[in-house]
Amino acid sequence: MKHYHFIAIGGAVMHQLAAHLKDQGNTITGSDDAIFDPAKTNLEKLGLLPEAIGWFPDKINSNIDAIILGMHARADNPELIKAQELGIRIYSFPEFVFEQCKDKTRVAVAGSHGKTSITSMIMHMLGNQKRSFDYLVGAKLDGFDFMVKTTASAPLMIIEADEYLTSPIDLRSKFLHYYPKIAIISGIAWDHINVFPTYEIYLETFRKFILSIEKEGYLIYNAEDNELVKMVEALKPSIHLIPYQPFAFRAEDDQSVLIYNDDEFSVEVFGSHNFSNLRAAFEVGRILGLNETEILQSFQNFKGAAKRLEKVYDDKINKITVFRDFAHAPSKVKATVKAVRERYAKRKIIAVFELHTYSSLQENFIEHYAHSLDAADIRFLFLDEEALKVKNKQDLDEDWLKEQFADNTIRVFKQRNNLEEAIKEHITDNAVILLMSSGNLGGLKTDALL
Repeated sequence: MKHYHFIAIGGAVMHQLAAHLKDQGNTITGSDDAIFDPAKTNLEKLGLLPEAIGWFPDKINSNIDAIILGMHARADNPELIKAQELGIRIYSFPEFVFEQCKDKTRVAVAGSHGKTSITSMIMHMLGNQKRSFDYLVGAKLDGFDFMVKTTASAPLMIIEADEYLTSPIDLRSKFLHYYPKIAIISGIAWDHINVFPTYEIYLETFRKFILSIEKEGYLIYNAEDNELVKMVEALKPSIHLIPYQPFAFRAEDDQSVLIYNDDEFSVEVFGSHNFSNLRAAFEVGRILGLNETEILQSFQNFKGAAKRLEKVYDDKINKITVFRDFAHAPSKVKATVKAVRERYAKRKIIAVFELHTYSSLQENFIEHYAHSLDAADIRFLFLDEEALKVKNKQDLDEDWLKEQFADNTIRVFKQRNNLEEAIKEHITDNAVILLMSSGNLGGLKTDALL
C-alpha cells in the first residue's frame, strides 16, 4: 500500500481515481483551488475532501510515494515545485494509468466524438461475457463503482483515450501515453482550440496516436470520415486496419432495431452515430474472440452512459420526453439533434444548447456550429453569465450568435429563469426536450420545466 497525493484532486476523473486507490487500501491526500459537485460530495463521503481549498506545499513531504498531477494545476503550482525539489515521483494521470496496465492488452478509444459511448459499450459487452478487465471511462456507468479501475489480475484495460493535454509539465495529448494493442478512432472534428490553435495541429496529434499503436496491433477507424481515411492512407501504418461503417438499423418512434446479416436485435440506444459506435465496439469484440451473436445480444440491454442521450423524464400518456446530453463540440451537437429527429420524426423537438467550453466560447470557432441545431423545431442557445466570468470571456451579441449558427430563429438566453420560462411556453403534448451541455445550464432542473 502506498501514499498518493493528488494535485488537482477535484477533477472529474482524478477524484474517481483517488476514490478507487483508497478503496484498494492506499493512503490518499489531495489539494485543489476549486472543487465542484459531484466531485465535492463524492470526496466528502470518502473522507478525501481537503480541509481547505488552495495549494499547501507543507502537505508535500518525503513520506509520499508518488504525486498524481492533474491538468487543472499550473506549472508553477507550489505543491508541484515542492515535490520536484524533494525528488518525489510525479505521474500525470495518463502516465499513472499506463503504469498500472503496461503488461495488459490495452484497448484505447479515441476520436473527437463518441469516445465515452464506445468505451462504455465495450465495457458492457465484456461484462455480459464475464470477461475480466480494467477500465478508464469518462462517465459514471450503471454497474461500475468508479470511472477508473486497475487490478493486478485483469488481462485487459479498456481506456477512453482523450486527445487533450497531459499535464501542465507535459503538453502532449493524453492518448500518446497508452501505446494500445487495439485502437479505435471514431472520427476527427477540430476541437479544443485553446490548446490546438489550428486544425493541422489537431490532426497531427491523431497522426502520432496512430503511429503509437503497438507492432502487429489493430486500428479500427470510421470509414465515413474522409479526413480520417485520408490520414490512414497517407500514413500506411504497419498494423491491421479495420475500417467500419454503422450497422444497418430501423427507427420506430421509441424503438431502435439493429440489423446484421438479416438478423434483427432491438436496442435501447438510437441515432445513426450510435449505430456507428456499436459497430466499433463490435469490431473490438471480434478481435478479442467473442461470438458475433453474443456480442449483438449484449447490446440489447445497453442503456447508454450518463448524459449521453440519457432519458431523464418520459411521460408516455402525454408524450413528453426529456433527454440530457454532454454534446458540446459542433459535430457532437449536430449528431445528437439529428439522432433525436431520426427517432421522433413526428414529434416537436425543443433543442437547448449551452455554449460552455473554452472552445465553444471562442469567437473564431463558433462559426463551426452553423446549422448544428437545424433538425430541431425550437432552438434555444444559453450562455451562463457566471461561466463567462470564470472563463474571462466577454458577453456575446445575440444577433452575431444567430449569424454564426446560420439561424435567425434561434433565441439566446443568459439567465436560467428566462430560459426555463421559454422552454415551458413551448412544451406541449408530443414534445421532446433535448438539453445539451458540458456544464449544467445554469443549474436548470428538469422538475422546473414540468
